[in-house]
Amino acid sequence: MASGVKPRVKAPKSAAAGESVVIKTLISHKMESGQRKDGDGNLIPRSIINRFTCDFNGQNVVDIELAPAISTNPYFEFEATIPEAGEMKFTWYDDDGSVYEDSKSIAIG
Repeated sequence: MASGVKPRVKAPKSAAAGESVVIKTLISHKMESGQRKDGDGNLIPRSIINRFTCDFNGQNVVDIELAPAISTNPYFEFEATIPEAGEMKFTWYDDDGSVYEDSKSIAIG
């Protein structure tokens, strides 16, 4: 597991049924491309978040594959329609096999 990795999510606590809401996510991660060298001239191994998914009540909303050119601390902002009360689950997958998760409940109100 990479050190200092911290996922953050901003989502509304409630929405009207059928309302489109803005979701914002950020994960603190160094995102090493695998092309840089250390002080001894050795390649620094690639270490990136290679996939991000968001599910609402078990149904996929967003599924993004990332490549080495992605910036440090990747930020995603997207809209999602909220048909009913439920939970949004956010998952980031790291090259080293680590999985980082966060979730937010959204009520209908």
